Amino acid sequence: MTCWRCYVLKVSHPSLVQIRWVLWPGFLLCLIMAAGCAVGPDFKPPEAQVPAVWAGPAPLPAITPAEKDLTRWWAVFDDNMLASLVEQAVESNLDLKFAEARVRQARAARGIAESFLGPTLDAAASYQRSEASVSPTTDAGGLNERTVRVTTNQYFAGFDAAWELDLFGGVRRSIEAADADLRASVEARRDVLVTLTAEVARNYIDLRAFQQRIAIAQQNLQAQKHSAKLTRQRFEGGFASGLDVANAEAQVATTAAVIPLLEASARQTIYSLSVLLSRAPATLVQELAPALAIPTAPPSAPVGVPSDLLRRRPDIRQAEAGVHAATARIGVAEADLFPRFMISGSIGLRASDLGSWLDWTSRLWNIGPSVTWRVFDMGRVRSDIAQREALQVQSLIVFQKTLLNALQEVEAALIALSKEQEHRKALGDAVAFNRKAVDLSIRLYTEGQTDFLNVLQAQRALFLTQDALAQSTQTISTNLVALYKALGGGWDTQEEGQGGSQPSSHAGLSHSPTFP
Repeated sequence: MTCWRCYVLKVSHPSLVQIRWVLWPGFLLCLIMAAGCAVGPDFKPPEAQVPAVWAGPAPLPAITPAEKDLTRWWAVFDDNMLASLVEQAVESNLDLKFAEARVRQARAARGIAESFLGPTLDAAASYQRSEASVSPTTDAGGLNERTVRVTTNQYFAGFDAAWELDLFGGVRRSIEAADADLRASVEARRDVLVTLTAEVARNYIDLRAFQQRIAIAQQNLQAQKHSAKLTRQRFEGGFASGLDVANAEAQVATTAAVIPLLEASARQTIYSLSVLLSRAPATLVQELAPALAIPTAPPSAPVGVPSDLLRRRPDIRQAEAGVHAATARIGVAEADLFPRFMISGSIGLRASDLGSWLDWTSRLWNIGPSVTWRVFDMGRVRSDIAQREALQVQSLIVFQKTLLNALQEVEAALIALSKEQEHRKALGDAVAFNRKAVDLSIRLYTEGQTDFLNVLQAQRALFLTQDALAQSTQTISTNLVALYKALGGGWDTQEEGQGGSQPSSHAGLSHSPTFP
């Protein structure tokens, strides 16, 4: 918007117009009428087109959305070790500390922007001693001219004040942009928190899955060693061929070869957990080495409706704050199209000798308004405005892309969780049938009713399905973690009430420039 202006122009410089006010009342009238003006577009929250319901199947059993379930979602796994690791990571993770430092930086930048609303006051003091020649003089006889050198001292102390009036709202738009930047940094910190809790849980689940797969491999290895021993005994008795012995030994060696790879993966996962807690890689080895079961939880989550993502997902909130900041900075650029109004003054004491420096008669002061208006700059300001408008369009695109990615993540997690449950059920049946096949094949082999190939095939199938079942259990848990992460779980929306929050147009969505 364009503000009303009242001034008289006097050109005194080819690139600068200086304005002298004719009457102080006219100047004050301009201040009153322009005080509420702020150039540039006002922020309007971007349109968020989201479906009314999720396309994917909701986790069963369905439960009512509960904020506390999302805030500390890892508690649904009922694993004390996992809860302890998450809490330690929140306290010490370096990425989270870095994000918190960025919040403090943004808060300080906001203070800098706000400082331009008020006047500045500088204190100054100086002493100067100088010597100069004066006009030539003649002596008493008028015969000789001589130059006189005069030494002078000057003492000064005083204050200089200046106040640029924000008549067109450039400073206020700058503060608005800084507020939005601060909100964006707060949401970025929350996004790091959401990602961190999910990464700790995922790595912990992976570790327990590797440990369970190692146990399964060791159990199958012992069973296969027993079969190989039985085959050797039958070979020595003339009831089996050397081929059966070689196949049995090969089966044992193949299963044994899997275990070191799983052990390496388990150790590497412990290292990853240690780093997430900002510790040396091997710090948690002794604590996490004992094997425990894979954390499992009922496949349920407070999914809610798609529009809830606008309130919960920190990356969406961060993108919206980015649009707000970009919009406000258009106004900052447009303010350069208009005059700059300044009130300046000074007061002090000046004297030529130290004795009279503090006398009241040595005082001096001045005060008055001034206006500058750049009338030609080769289109620099117009180009800056166009640049800011393009940046606003980019921020809108980022918002829409972030929203679509969030919807895709939730839908992907929902369908993955649902189908993995079906996969695990089928694997459970396969393990049960393969276990029966192993028992039956061994009994028939010892009775001479079948060859050893059937035993090998049954044992191999049992091992593979047991390993796949463990991996499916792992996948269900990690898919549930991914769903909680996609829903924005891991931070408390009650933080919104901690000072300085500003509501958004989205129902229930507000932003807070503070963090716990």
